Amino acid sequence: MTDYVLSEATRKKLMGVATPTIATALYKRGLRNQFIQDVRPLSAKKQNMVGQAFTLRYIPAREDLNPLTVFQNPQHPQRAAVEQCPPGCVLVMDSRKDARAASAGSILISRLMVRGAAGVVTDGGFRDSPEIAELDFRAYHSRPSAPTNLTLHQALDINVPIGCGDVAVWPGDVIVGDNEGVIVIPAHIADEIADETVEMTAYEDFVTEKVLNGATIIGLYPATSDTPRQEFAQWRQEKGR
Repeated sequence: MTDYVLSEATRKKLMGVATPTIATALYKRGLRNQFIQDVRPLSAKKQNMVGQAFTLRYIPAREDLNPLTVFQNPQHPQRAAVEQCPPGCVLVMDSRKDARAASAGSILISRLMVRGAAGVVTDGGFRDSPEIAELDFRAYHSRPSAPTNLTLHQALDINVPIGCGDVAVWPGDVIVGDNEGVIVIPAHIADEIADETVEMTAYEDFVTEKVLNGATIIGLYPATSDTPRQEFAQWRQEKGR
């Protein structure tokens, strides 16, 4: 749990950086395993997903406890998570990396969207995935899955530490998703990671422009002399970066 609150300034910064850049910044701090494995976007979007984690944990279903009638309970954890996920947050589901049954479907994901959530992530699968892909909403899963979650998953806990795609996710961690995947930033370093990756992104854009114009990467990426640093400073001034 965390008292950290994601500021709009930090959210805006992270909207403009890529998950590989964030991964490198985290690696500098010794964090090697923050990119959620085997999870991908249902469809490409123009903007990043950025928000704090609100979590849902599934365990293996037990048939006598998981009939269809459990959905009649308004406090069913899956339904409650959808209704309680705060606006601007990302619902992250621990589905045990098992996409044989769906983590949720288009109606629940639509509800998350209209409630103002920033996105949804599962290391399982979504049913109604073509419909979810068409929504103006960031959604990530392993693969499509038609069976109801009740056949294999039992929703148990809301907003507790979970594992998603082999990554530990604590409530309040900052989740960033782009068209490659999803990465988890520990809340206590989110602001500094945002500041650093904005700077890294500017230099990477400068390097890309130089390379496309024929420059060698030696000495440029990474910068190993004053010349590229001076050229970068001039480039930033010209570009307003």
